[in-house]
Amino acid sequence: MRIQLSDHFTYKRLFRFVLSPILMMVCASFYSIVDGFFVSNYVGKTPFAAVNLIMPVMMGVGSLGYMVGSGGSAIISKTLGEGKQELANQYFSMLVYITAAVGFCLSILGIIFIRPIAVFLGAEGELLENCVIYGRILFAAEVVFILQNAFQTLLVTAEKPELSLKISLSAGLTNIVLDYLFIMVFEWGIAGAAIATACGQLIGGLVPILYFSRKNNSLLQLTQTHFYKKILLKTCTNGSSEMVANLSASIVSMLYNFQLMKFAGENGVAAYGVIMYVNFIFTAIFFGYSIGSAPLIGYHYGANNIDELKNLFKKSLKLLGTTGIILTSLAELFAVPLVNLFASYDVEFFNLTLHGFRIFCLAFIFMGINVWGSALFTALSNGLISAVISFVRTLVFELLTVLILPIFLDVDGIWMSVLVAELCALVMTTLFFVKKRKQYQYY
Repeated sequence: MRIQLSDHFTYKRLFRFVLSPILMMVCASFYSIVDGFFVSNYVGKTPFAAVNLIMPVMMGVGSLGYMVGSGGSAIISKTLGEGKQELANQYFSMLVYITAAVGFCLSILGIIFIRPIAVFLGAEGELLENCVIYGRILFAAEVVFILQNAFQTLLVTAEKPELSLKISLSAGLTNIVLDYLFIMVFEWGIAGAAIATACGQLIGGLVPILYFSRKNNSLLQLTQTHFYKKILLKTCTNGSSEMVANLSASIVSMLYNFQLMKFAGENGVAAYGVIMYVNFIFTAIFFGYSIGSAPLIGYHYGANNIDELKNLFKKSLKLLGTTGIILTSLAELFAVPLVNLFASYDVEFFNLTLHGFRIFCLAFIFMGINVWGSALFTALSNGLISAVISFVRTLVFELLTVLILPIFLDVDGIWMSVLVAELCALVMTTLFFVKKRKQYQYY
């Protein structure tokens, strides 16, 4: 039975609706993970370092898609809740067209400036050349990567989470198969890893364009539209929290690399790369839930259905709290085999990574509620609070902790910084929940 945005959501129905976005985000996380696995084990440590240096840049630029997807989804779902179908389609179409145009420009700029970017990040010699090769190929496909990020949320808003999942699965499997083919069979090295990723992104970005360009049975369709300046501005401000979160993550990753090079050397940088790969899988669950539940909140907020808004708020907090505990337990339990996937060939590297991961993964207990808290206010069209939560959580708190804690705790302070930052963010998010409860009546 098809689940609609207007439905009443029990735990079972809510789980069914968000399952596809969760699996979709897990699949999307495999882009960098699969590249990291093949490059680390079959190409070499220097190309592996190049992937770790350039990937945060690609993710940072790709965050434009998350901004348009989340900010636009809140506006579109609210418009649908108000019963304005045609207007929702026009908003949707305008945002897709503008995203494609801006993404194309960013792709060109990235291809031109990837070398000075890599130099700025500290690359030189062989590492620099690997960064340029990997970065130029990925920037050639950056426009479709940005579109893919936007469609991850917009497909859910169109009541097509299962299609989003199928597209992500196809893109992920394409990446995995081609990584094996280009690296193991053709021996194309780091260029093969980049081409495989770009091919996966082509599927993720172009298939939704083809789907929405034709008549379909979803809530949305690409059509002729107008330039709605206020809607574009509201989309950018409302979705800025998701863009800030991804940009901040890129900036923080660079700072982590600088700090780890200072306190632990090359092995420390490599260990952080491995921890991030495993982290992508676990945090994808939280982001997937946020992507899946945000259109529901936006719809019922637009329809002024306060009872269902309260229902979604209460169930979400319980689910995320429980999931945080479960994921932390699983991370601790399977830490050895997870780390072993990337670091089995070097004992010192393996031990450093395992120790750091066991400390780092404690942050999963608090992370889910913080991620969803930002998405909640985005769905309620309060982009300011959403941006504040994301900005302070992912940039201010993490920058402060990664700079201060190592002074007292050495390398352990770096691994512990995310845990402390997430705990501080939970306090801040809870205060916003309490402060805005009367305005939005979610409890």
